[in-house]
Amino acid sequence: MQNMIMAKADTDKLTVLENEPMSRHTSWRAGGAARRYIQTASKEALAEYIAGLGEDEPLLWMGLGSNTLVRDGGFNGTVIATQGVMTDMQLLENNRVYAGAGVPGAKLARFCSRHGLSGAEFFAGIPGLLGGALAMNAGAFGGETWPLVVEVETMNRKGEIIRRNASEFSYGYRHVEGPREEWFVSATLQLQPVKEKQAGAIDIKALLAKRSASQPTGVASCGSVFRNPQGDYAARLIESCGLKGRRIGGAVVSAKHANFIINDRNATAADIESLIELVQREVEKQQGVLLQTEVRIVGDRKEA
Repeated sequence: MQNMIMAKADTDKLTVLENEPMSRHTSWRAGGAARRYIQTASKEALAEYIAGLGEDEPLLWMGLGSNTLVRDGGFNGTVIATQGVMTDMQLLENNRVYAGAGVPGAKLARFCSRHGLSGAEFFAGIPGLLGGALAMNAGAFGGETWPLVVEVETMNRKGEIIRRNASEFSYGYRHVEGPREEWFVSATLQLQPVKEKQAGAIDIKALLAKRSASQPTGVASCGSVFRNPQGDYAARLIESCGLKGRRIGGAVVSAKHANFIINDRNATAADIESLIELVQREVEKQQGVLLQTEVRIVGDRKEA
């Protein structure tokens, strides 16, 4: 049963949904319920609410849910929905762009293109929000998030906004380390001018066409499931093991791109996680490589 509680910070409303099914909020369309799910259009209301939570309250910040699998037993804590919040974008001096953590990657790519800036085209291939891209150094088409970052703003458990230089974080392939118990609110990115005004737009169209041709779109998936091992590709390894089309319950390895797992028959989160583990075992057995996941798996397993 779902209950709704309304809280106010100044004139802004914040919605708290209790026992909210996370299958409604993740791109895999699977998973159990969150004990609390927070929605708001106000950064200030969000900060006030977070400040009132206990220090031990588990928090899960989530954008479009495109890189998250919530287990069928649900998440026994508070999910912070950043979709629709922190969506400001501003053109700054010296070819820099300020963008909130709630800005979709494709929207950020188009904004930079319209202003004659290059370097952000790859964001069009990231099916999530900037906050998630910052958290995992997301990338596509050879580009990555953190090489562009000049500074970020984060929010801590007290609801305080902290401005930090990019040098306070270390990053690598799909990995970022920085201050604990802080979540990304915004970033300032350093870009470069393009010689021709339309060059960025043309690149984005070409990249999206390439993505559509090589990856399954319009289906329930999380994008790439596994990180590419150094010097190789996860999709190649999975395909070489004959795993395209392998199924557990409603979850299946895509026949179009082997690094995608699709929910096409009302898969449970357990189906998807079991298929992830099967792929890891088979690739390690046949190729001697243990694939690491890009997707984060959270929550509790459902009791039998």
